[in-house]
Amino acid sequence: MGFATDAIHAGQPPDPTTGAIMTPIYQTSTYVQEELGKHKGFEYARTQNPTRLALERCLATLDKGERGFAFASGMSAIAAVLNLLRAGDHVVSSNNMYGGTFRFFDKVMAGYGVSFTYVDTSDLAAVAAAFRGETKLLYVETPTNPSMIISDLRALAALARERGALLAVDNTFMTSYFQRPIELGAHLVLYSTTKYMNGHSDMVGGAVVSNDAASTERLAFLQNAVGAVPGPMDCFLVLRGLKTLAVRMDRHESNARAIAAWLVQHPKLKKVFYPGLPDHPGHKLHACQSGGFGGMIAFETGSIEAGARVLKATRLFSLAESLGGVESLISHPASMTHASVPQAERLKAGLTDGLVRISVGIEDLDDLLADLDRALKAL
Repeated sequence: MGFATDAIHAGQPPDPTTGAIMTPIYQTSTYVQEELGKHKGFEYARTQNPTRLALERCLATLDKGERGFAFASGMSAIAAVLNLLRAGDHVVSSNNMYGGTFRFFDKVMAGYGVSFTYVDTSDLAAVAAAFRGETKLLYVETPTNPSMIISDLRALAALARERGALLAVDNTFMTSYFQRPIELGAHLVLYSTTKYMNGHSDMVGGAVVSNDAASTERLAFLQNAVGAVPGPMDCFLVLRGLKTLAVRMDRHESNARAIAAWLVQHPKLKKVFYPGLPDHPGHKLHACQSGGFGGMIAFETGSIEAGARVLKATRLFSLAESLGGVESLISHPASMTHASVPQAERLKAGLTDGLVRISVGIEDLDDLLADLDRALKAL
C-alpha cells in the first residue's frame, strides 16, 4: 500500500464489536479474564491497550520496521533506547541536537556509567575516529535541531554495523513520510509524536520503531517494566493525526520552501538554515535520502537582542516551545529548547545567541510572509 493509505488504515481495522471506523479509545485499566490463564490477549493496561496497539502497528508499518513502541513522551522514548545500554558502554552522538536529549545524556545517563562523545555526524571521518571498542550506539539527528546539519544515513549505518553498534535516528523533523531511516540501514527510529505525527499541539507522546530483533525484545520488556506508556486518549490523538500526515507534511514543506527562499534574500539576515535551499551544504545528500525538506527553518539575526526584537514582533508565528503543529511557531533555541546545553558547547556546534528557529505551519503562505516581513523590520 502507499504511505497515505497505510497512515489511514494500517493497524486500524474497523472495531469488531461495533464496526466503528475509528479505533475506539479503550479507557480501561484492566481486563476481565474468562478463567485462570485465559484472556483475550489483554491483561493490564500498562502492558497492553488496544488503542496503543493500533498506533504501534501503524507506526511500524509507516517506518517499515519490525515493531513499534509508543511512549508517554519523546524523552521517555529516548530513555528506553538508552536503557538498552549498560554501565561502561559508550555512545557516539551528534553534537548538534535537541537540548533535552543532551541534558538526558549528560546529566542522567552519564551518572549511570555510560560515556558519550559528541561529534559532527556529517563528518564521517570524525564519527569513525570517535568509535571505541566499547561503543554500542551511534545516535543521530538529521537534519539536526536547530542548525539543520545533514548526515549520511547510509554511510553511518554501514559504519555502525561494521563496528558492531546500533544506529538510532531521531526522525522527528522529517517523519516517516519524508524519511525512513530503517530503509537506509538504521536499527532504531525515534519520534516525539507530540510534533508532526500528531500535528495538532494537543498531546505529548513519543515512539520507537525497531528493526533489530534483540532491541525489539528488550524494548518490549522495558516498556512494560518501566511503564512510561501513553494513555489511550493520547494514542487516539496520534492515530487521528497520522491520517492527515501526508497532506500536512506537503503543506508544511511547500510553505517552508517559499519562506526560506524569501528569507535568504532578506538583507538584514546573516544566514538561513534550510536543507531545501540549493546552496545548503547538505542539500544534495538530503535529497538522496529523503523525499522532502520539511517545515523547519532557522536563521541568524546576529545577536540575542536582535533575535528578541523579531520574536516580540510576530503575530501569526507564536512564541512557544515545540514544533510540528498546524500553527506556525517561533522560538529562540539558546534560551528555550537548548538552554540546558552549556554556552561553550552551543557555540561549538554553531548554535549562537542570535539564532531563531521557526516551525512553519499550514496557514496561508501570504499571511505568514507578511508576518515575517513585519517582524524583520524590527531589525
